[in-house]
Amino acid sequence: MSEVLGDFIRALRSADIRVSTSESIDAGNVVDLVGFDDRQTLKDALSQVLAKSDDEKQAFAETFDTYFSFEQFKERPAAANENDEDGDPGEQDGGDGEGGDPSQSGSASAPGGGGMGGEPSGEPSSSRGSDLAGLLERGDQAELQMALAEGARQAQLNRIRLFTQRGMFTRRIMENMGLDGLNEEIERREASGNARGAERLGQLREGLRSQVRDYVEKQLEIFTANSGRQLREEVLAQMRLSNVDRSDMKIMRELVRKMAKKLIALHSRRKKVTRRGMLDVRRTIRANIEYDGLLFHTIWKKTKVDRPKVMAVCDVSGSVAQVSRFLLMFLYSLQEVLPAVRSFAFSGHLGETTDLFKREKLEDALVEVLRDFGGGSTDYGQALMDLESLALDDIDHRTTILILGDARSNYGDPRGDILKKMHARARRVIWLNPEPRTMWNSGDSEMRRLAPYCDRALTCASLKDLERVVSDLLRSAV
Repeated sequence: MSEVLGDFIRALRSADIRVSTSESIDAGNVVDLVGFDDRQTLKDALSQVLAKSDDEKQAFAETFDTYFSFEQFKERPAAANENDEDGDPGEQDGGDGEGGDPSQSGSASAPGGGGMGGEPSGEPSSSRGSDLAGLLERGDQAELQMALAEGARQAQLNRIRLFTQRGMFTRRIMENMGLDGLNEEIERREASGNARGAERLGQLREGLRSQVRDYVEKQLEIFTANSGRQLREEVLAQMRLSNVDRSDMKIMRELVRKMAKKLIALHSRRKKVTRRGMLDVRRTIRANIEYDGLLFHTIWKKTKVDRPKVMAVCDVSGSVAQVSRFLLMFLYSLQEVLPAVRSFAFSGHLGETTDLFKREKLEDALVEVLRDFGGGSTDYGQALMDLESLALDDIDHRTTILILGDARSNYGDPRGDILKKMHARARRVIWLNPEPRTMWNSGDSEMRRLAPYCDRALTCASLKDLERVVSDLLRSAV
């Protein structure tokens, strides 16, 4: 039971459903309560503890229906009840006589029932082969499904990872079901002159091979459903944003949404966090005056966790525009936990784009920002002068200023004095530079003159870098 549930949870994780250790324990308790007898009850019960959002519930339902599907032998045609030319019609070792005996079709002690090894004998492989031959000729769907499941468990099919492993696992499962003994049974019939019986059993063997291969392919799909996409997402998350191909933009947008969703789940918590161990003496005494000073109610000091106001200033010229696009996408995907975001864009002159993102869809707003502000010659001095006139009075001790740019100002004055003034008012200033540090002070880069007025200056060129910066921003408390 625990192995089946463990594999099912692994299948859920492959389908992008996050299942924690505690949720796995809850699922085990649910299975102990409802069992595996009623499929719908099991599905509904597990859904309550393993699927959280609407998207996860839909993915859960699809994965459950696929994982607990037993359709390999539903369409198996019943074996013909005919006596072949067998030298000894009275034999009961898996030959033709046994295949045509209707009295054994529903028996719990039929070959293969009660265990995969058959009764103890000196030839266990042959015994399994006889059992398998009987199951195939009777078309016993339930027993065949049990034999297949047990063969897959012994072959550790849940470890399949690659498409090229299909043949190997198909062969292993067939051997565990009794393939060698089945082959011996076919040879025995041929040797005894029962050509029709051997031919029919050979056809059943090939049909079984096809069914096992289908089962292996289905398990491969279950356990590696998103492995290719997940690998691609891991690569893209680490890749420099300036190198991302246009064909990957859809995956990148979805990846940003996933990262933002994860950050929202991590940081959507109560605004007040109690610090146990720090007693608020004054409030405790006031609260217990009616009890003559006896401390019936203790009151602990609390710290208020306020989300910072964020001003995002983005250089949208050249290759920097790609990084700015994803930073803005990140910030505006986090409205639930970062409600106070003001955005500004520039290459030459700077303008505020906050209302544009409120008015338009995110993708449409990004297109307009790049169109309206991305064509000029980069001038950080002019951009900081514009920012001063638009927002200096709104910068206070709760404001975090994020500046994303390469600090290349075409040898113009970057106006570090304005940034110094903003730094004195703001809670902190963070500069995100998409270039490696070795290039920060080369050519027309002004990082040497601007970095002293930043609390942190970081290299930020990939989605992982952006995720770390935004996560750190959300963890901050005033």
